[in-house]
Amino acid sequence: MLHQISVENIKCGGCINTIKTALLKNENVQTVDIDKESETISIETKTPSERTTFTQLLSKLGYPEKGQNDFMHKVKSYVSCAIGKVNQ
Repeated sequence: MLHQISVENIKCGGCINTIKTALLKNENVQTVDIDKESETISIETKTPSERTTFTQLLSKLGYPEKGQNDFMHKVKSYVSCAIGKVNQ
């Protein structure tokens, strides 16, 4: 099953690394592709799964769905970005 989620706050490779690492921890996730320009995340899963599982995780990392951004998400995304840069 393929989920496509448009999010906010993807700035660089650090953000992408953090997002991929977090999503791939889910044993049901097969692949994660991220388009930085459109801020779209494509998640392919082995079996049908709840989209909300992914949107909640992304929001917790600071990458909420389009239209749901606020100051706290922006702050969280900078922290996630920095962690992703360190772990590249």
